[in-house]
Amino acid sequence: MNQKKPDLRAAIDIGSHSTLLLIAAFEKDETGKEKLVPKIQKVEICRLGEDIYETGKISKERQDELANILAKFRSTTHALGATINEAVTTEAMRKAENSEEVLDTIEKALWKRPRIISGEEEAAYTYRAVTEWHGEEIVTIDIGGGSTELSYQKKSISIPVGALLLFKKMGAIPGPEYKAFAKETLKNNPVKAFAKKSVFLVGGTATALAMVFLNTPTFDYEKLEGIEMTLNDLEMTITRIVNLSKELRGALPGLGGGRSDVIICGLFWLRSLLERLHVETFRISTAGLRFGVLYPPLPEVPEPEKPKRQFPFQKKNAQAESIIKEEHAAE
Repeated sequence: MNQKKPDLRAAIDIGSHSTLLLIAAFEKDETGKEKLVPKIQKVEICRLGEDIYETGKISKERQDELANILAKFRSTTHALGATINEAVTTEAMRKAENSEEVLDTIEKALWKRPRIISGEEEAAYTYRAVTEWHGEEIVTIDIGGGSTELSYQKKSISIPVGALLLFKKMGAIPGPEYKAFAKETLKNNPVKAFAKKSVFLVGGTATALAMVFLNTPTFDYEKLEGIEMTLNDLEMTITRIVNLSKELRGALPGLGGGRSDVIICGLFWLRSLLERLHVETFRISTAGLRFGVLYPPLPEVPEPEKPKRQFPFQKKNAQAESIIKEEHAAE
C-alpha cells in the first residue's frame, strides 16, 4: 500500500543578516493535534542590513548575492514538489530606500513577491510559532540582525536593535559605551509588560548560542529545542567566545559563515534584555517567523464588552424609575 506523501509547504524569511528556508509539513502528534514538522531548513548569510546602515540602500552587489541564494532555495523547494507559500522580509527592507527595486529582484529569483512585514507582525508570527510547541504562557525574544521582537499573548513590540546593527556601531566586542547605549535604548522601549515570565529565545543568536553551549557542530532542531540555560551559563559562554581570537571564534559550533563577527554583540544585548526582564533562566526555540507564517490565521475572538461605569446619581435615578414603574403596574 502506497504511503501518502506529506503536503510540503515552504516559507522564506529574508532578514537583515540571514535568509532562511523552511520546508515543513503538518503532521498529527500523539494527541491528534496537527504540528508543523520541519523537513528541511537552510540558512545563508546575506547581511542586507550592512548596506542600510552605511548608505540607506541595498546595493546591486548585495541584491545579486541574495538573488543567487533565493534561486537555490526555489530550486530545492520545487525539486521536492513543495510550494513556496510565504516569503517575508523584515527590518532591512523596512528601512531600505530602494525597497521596491529589491522586491523586484527577489521576485525574479523566487518567482514570488515577498511581503514586507512590520516589526509587530514579525513578533506576533514568532510568538505563534513558539506557542504551538510550548504553550501560551511565555515571552518570546527574537534577536535578529537589525531588530529585536518581544511578544507575550496579544502584546508585541519591536526594538530597532539587532546583532548586526550593534556590530556596525561598536565592532565585534562592544566597549564601555555599550552600557550607556543599552540603558538609553531600553528606557525608550519599555519592556516591563514582559518581565518575570518564562522566556524563550528565538532566531540566529539563539541557535548559535545553543550550539556553542552544547558544543554540537551540526544543527539538530530536536536536540536544541527547549534546552534551558541560566544567566551564569550565558555569562560563561560569552567569556568563552570573547577570549578567543577572531579566527578561532569562527571555528566554534554554529559560528561559521560570518556569524562569529556579530555573535558577541547579540549576546551582550540578550544579557541586557534578560537583566531588564528580571529572569534567571531562559529556554531556546528553533521555531520562529518562518514557522509562524505557515500556520493558518487564528480565529478572531471578540473582546468582551466592558460594563459601563455608573455614577452614584445614575444608580439613584435607575432605582427611582424602577419604583415608579412598580407603582404604575400596581394601579
